[in-house]
Amino acid sequence: MTGPSPEGSGGPRRSGLRNPDKAVRGLGAGTLALEALVLLLAIQPIRVVGGDLGGAAIGAIVALAVACVVLAGMMRRGWAWHAGTVVQGLLLLSGLLHWSLFVLGVIFALVWAYAWHVRRVILG
Repeated sequence: MTGPSPEGSGGPRRSGLRNPDKAVRGLGAGTLALEALVLLLAIQPIRVVGGDLGGAAIGAIVALAVACVVLAGMMRRGWAWHAGTVVQGLLLLSGLLHWSLFVLGVIFALVWAYAWHVRRVILG
């Protein structure tokens, strides 16, 4: 019988990916990099459409974008996933500075929750 061997016996992993750890790290890094890009690109439209975007809100956006980029580069560390979750919470809290940041926080919190789900499914 030449079927796939159970996961515990050194056979192929359930996901069918060659390197599931690397694939999951790429998902997390890509999600955080996209979040950083969206946050930085959102500054001007928020100022034009949403009105009063103060210096504190712009500072929060830039700080969160920098945190996303740093964490995207550190996805090999197990704690980086938890730190990414903290970043999502901070983005939600920055909604106190401007309502549109809360909307972005909800969107990216949902995307991050899906990335966690995919990580759990692939890595077990």
